[in-house]
Amino acid sequence: MKKLLSLAMLVIASVTANAQDLPNTQIKDANTGKKLPFNQTIEQGKVTVISFWATWCVPCKKEIKNISLKLADWKKEADFNYMTVSIDEARAEGIMRTYAIAQGWTFPYYIDVNSDLKRSLNFQSVPYTLIIGKDGKVAWRHIGYEEGGENEVFAKVKELVAAK
Repeated sequence: MKKLLSLAMLVIASVTANAQDLPNTQIKDANTGKKLPFNQTIEQGKVTVISFWATWCVPCKKEIKNISLKLADWKKEADFNYMTVSIDEARAEGIMRTYAIAQGWTFPYYIDVNSDLKRSLNFQSVPYTLIIGKDGKVAWRHIGYEEGGENEVFAKVKELVAAK
């Protein structure tokens, strides 16, 4: 009975974690330098993929590169948004912006200079990927990256976009 109760509690905790409301924690738009609440960066009624990364994180950069290479084709199949949030410290902001420009990023990219958003979302390491559903709540999350993992992300995106 205790095992069954523990399993039920684990399932409830997992569902609760995925139904999380988005925090209004301030992040900085790396292009404009303006701070804005994280929850206002998400377009209501649209699925959004968010890659959290850092300039020192090789798997993060590989994941974002692989997503960006497929993004145009993916957007022909599913209507969704993509953005990144760097967890680099303020002193690395210029490096982060230079990297994004050099990579030709055409999607929004932000920086969480004090790790306030990271703490609000309660994650410890990058790469960290969130998918926000049409309801504006966290629908899926993943820590880490392995080559080809972006395909799992897109499969979840298509599922969420198709859902009524």
